[in-house]
Amino acid sequence: MRLRYIPGQYQYLKQHEKTITEPEKRGYKLNDAFNNSHPIHVELGCGKGKFIRETAIKNPDINYFGFEKSVKVAYRCAKSTLEEDPDNYFIVYSNGDILKDVFEHNSIQRIYLNFSDPWPKPSHYKRRLTHKSFLDVYKIVLTNDGEIHMKTDNNDLFEYSVEQFMQDGWEFVILTRDLHSSPYAENNVMTEYEERFVREGKKINKLIVRRP
Repeated sequence: MRLRYIPGQYQYLKQHEKTITEPEKRGYKLNDAFNNSHPIHVELGCGKGKFIRETAIKNPDINYFGFEKSVKVAYRCAKSTLEEDPDNYFIVYSNGDILKDVFEHNSIQRIYLNFSDPWPKPSHYKRRLTHKSFLDVYKIVLTNDGEIHMKTDNNDLFEYSVEQFMQDGWEFVILTRDLHSSPYAENNVMTEYEERFVREGKKINKLIVRRP
């Protein structure tokens, strides 16, 4: 379903206490946003924010940033925040390809890629978040033992991603093509998309890889 544009969405994001808008234009690093030295986890494409909010609640000693490039989606995410939400996460209205510009190098412990756009046309593969150009960025910002956690219902994107990580020398920690029938389902936090796909009986692919 295509989201309707509502006038004033960007201005709302700029003024919202849990959002950071276009940090690449501000000339500072997001590492200092929380004024502490807790580990940093980043979700690229946070959608309505269910995953990052619930994960932040479960892990109060980790700092979370949920990136969202669509102003409409980021607006809906910000609107869904609650007064009692934890203070260890921010919604970031910007693209994920700016990570190396807004974070210190070797400073992100974990990156989440949850149900990313599959960009099915071969001519668009370079836009996939597991394309080699993105993997090069992740290697710059991840810590030495940093990880990427990926979930998707799209089998083509998953197999493509497995191949990309293998060719690039990443260490596989977990790989399953049926997450919810595997031992890894325990403690899994579902996204909005994931909940819908599971109700529809779709199998969810998951992998965890460690920086080479």
